[in-house]
Amino acid sequence: MTAPQADGTAEVLATFAVASEPGNERIALRAVATAAADCGLSADQLERLKTAVAEATMNAIEHGNDNRPEVPVDIAVLRTVDAVAVTITDRGGDRAEHADKEIPDLELKLRGEQRPRGWGLFLVQSMVDDMEVSTHDGLHTVRLTMRTDGSIRAEGAHDAQQL
Repeated sequence: MTAPQADGTAEVLATFAVASEPGNERIALRAVATAAADCGLSADQLERLKTAVAEATMNAIEHGNDNRPEVPVDIAVLRTVDAVAVTITDRGGDRAEHADKEIPDLELKLRGEQRPRGWGLFLVQSMVDDMEVSTHDGLHTVRLTMRTDGSIRAEGAHDAQQL
């Protein structure tokens, strides 16, 4: 592996896959924590990233791949000079494109006016500096980014946008 370049080129720290079985999110969070351990994240940032990775991986296992162990969830850990990013990719892209993008509302949920579930990606987004969701050719990818330079998220202002 080479160090990230000043031009923003990302270094791939790790790539791996987990079977789509409940509980394998723990494998993912441990592998991500190991790969990102020396990337300049604070202890709090690393814990938030691990939690976000676990939740996004659980969503990929359950919703994207329908808990089918033979269908993998692919995970990659990348870094630039000022950020660490994790991509979690499942095979549910066709469904994800048509999924309801309802924003969870606690009051509505308590009154039974929204489904009781649906907090996953909403909460994940609050744990990281940036979250992007994309679909392409049947694949659904969630990209989680944590800044290592301590800056506040600003669109287009960081190399992390290239991750």
